[in-house]
Amino acid sequence: MNDKLYDFGMVGLGVMGRNLLLNMADHNFAVAGLDLDPAKIAFLHSEAEPNQQVTGTTSAEEFCKALQKPRAIMLLVPAGKIVDAAIQNLLPHLEAGDIVIDGGNSYFPDTDRRVAELAMKGVHFFGMGISGGEKGARYGPSMMPGGDRTAYERLRPVFEAVAAKVNGEPCVTYLGNGSAGNYVKMVHNGIEYGIMQLISETYDLLKRGLGFSDDELQQVFEKWNATEIQSYLIEITAEILKKNDENTNEKLVNKILDKAGQKGTGKWTSQNAMDLHVPAPTIDMAVIMRDMSAYKEERVQAAKQLNNSSVGTADNINKKAFVDQLRNAFYFAALTTYAQGMVQLQAASKAYNYGLTLQDVAKIWRGGCIIRAACLEDIRKAFEKNSELPNLLLDDKIGGELMQRQTDIRSVIKLSIDKEIPVAAFMSALSYFDAYKSERLPTNLIQAQRDYFGAHTYERLDQPGTFHTNWTGDSLSKK
Repeated sequence: MNDKLYDFGMVGLGVMGRNLLLNMADHNFAVAGLDLDPAKIAFLHSEAEPNQQVTGTTSAEEFCKALQKPRAIMLLVPAGKIVDAAIQNLLPHLEAGDIVIDGGNSYFPDTDRRVAELAMKGVHFFGMGISGGEKGARYGPSMMPGGDRTAYERLRPVFEAVAAKVNGEPCVTYLGNGSAGNYVKMVHNGIEYGIMQLISETYDLLKRGLGFSDDELQQVFEKWNATEIQSYLIEITAEILKKNDENTNEKLVNKILDKAGQKGTGKWTSQNAMDLHVPAPTIDMAVIMRDMSAYKEERVQAAKQLNNSSVGTADNINKKAFVDQLRNAFYFAALTTYAQGMVQLQAASKAYNYGLTLQDVAKIWRGGCIIRAACLEDIRKAFEKNSELPNLLLDDKIGGELMQRQTDIRSVIKLSIDKEIPVAAFMSALSYFDAYKSERLPTNLIQAQRDYFGAHTYERLDQPGTFHTNWTGDSLSKK
C-alpha cells in the first residue's frame, strides 16, 4: 500500500465484496480491500483497471491507516461469529466517528447488539442488506442501510453512485434506526422464498399436471416476462429452462436433485412474523415446503405406497386457457405475498422504532434486487398515496387486481387438488385473502373452547367487558 488515502474500505474480498469494491472503483472512488487470504488481494488487483485507484492488504492496521477519516468500512463476510471477529480485528485501529457497515445477511438482533457495543467506542455501526447477487454487486445492487442518520451522509454519495437505477433514481436510501436495514433485507428474503415457491408450484402444475414439454415450459415463462408479472425471478426461470446439461444434452434442471437448501433468512422472517402476531402464511409455507423437500427418501417411499392417481395427464384441459388462468393466479398470489411482507415491515417499524417509510422500501426494491418486479411500482404508488395504508389489499388498484383474478386462482387450486399436485403457497395466498376479507371468522368457537378447558375468558359482541362461563354447570370439586 502507498501513502494515498482511500475513500472506502471493504473487509472480505470474496465474490460479493470484490465485485462491490470494483463497482465503487468504476465510479471513480478510491477503494481499499482487506482479506486474510493473499490470493484474494492478488485477484482484486488483477481485476482492477490500470487507471482505477484500488489497493488491498492482509493487515488491518495498514488498511485502517489508508482510509480517509471518518473511515467508512464495509464488512462482506459470512453472518455470525465471523462478523464479530472482523470487528474485533478492526477495533484497535478505529477512532470515534468512524463507520462500520455489515453488508451480510445478519440476524437483526445481532445488529442491534453491535450498534450498542460500537456506540460505546464512538463508532457508528450500520446493518445494510444488499440484494442482487454477484452481478448486482458488480453493476448495481439494491441496498438497504439502517443506522445513524447523520452518519449515513458520509456513505450516501458512494452508495447512490453504485446502486441500481430505476428511472434515474438509485435503489438505495436511508431506511431507519438501528437494525432497520438488516430487518428489511430479512423480509425481502422472506418474500423471495414465497415467490420462488409460487414459481416452482407453477412449474409443477404445468409439467406434471398438464404434461408440458420442457420447451413449452420455457416458452411460457419467457412470454410471461413480457406481461404484468414481469420480474427477475420469472426472467431467470426462463433462462434456467433453456440450459442443457453438458453431459447428457438434456435439460439441466431435470438433473437437479429436488432438495432445497436455505440459509435461515426465510425462517427468521416467519419466526419474527409470529412474534409480532403478523400473519405471513405464504412465507411460512415456502419455508415448510423447503423443509419437506429434505425428506427425499421418505417421499420416494410414500410415492410408491400412497399414490394411485392419473397425475400428469391433461384430461382434455384447454392448455392455452389454463396458462392464462395460471398467470392470473400467480399474479394474485405474488401480490398477496408482497402484501404480507409489507404488513410485517409496518408492524416491525412500530415495535422496534425503525421509522420505516414503506414507499421508500418499495422504491429501492424496483431494481437491482432479487424480488424486483413490475408490480413494485404499483406498490410504491399505493404507499405514496396513503403512507398509513394498513394492508395493500385495501389499495383500490391492487385490491381491484386481486378481485379480477380470484376466480382464476380458485380454478387453478381446484385443478391442483384433482391432480394431487401440492400448491401450498397458492392455497395459503388465497386463504390469506379470504380470511382478510371475512367480516366474521370462526374464532368465536376457539375462544369458547379456550374458556371451557382453561378459563381463558372471552369478549362478547353485545356488551363490553371480559367474561368466563361455567360451560358444564358443574361445581369444581375439592381434592
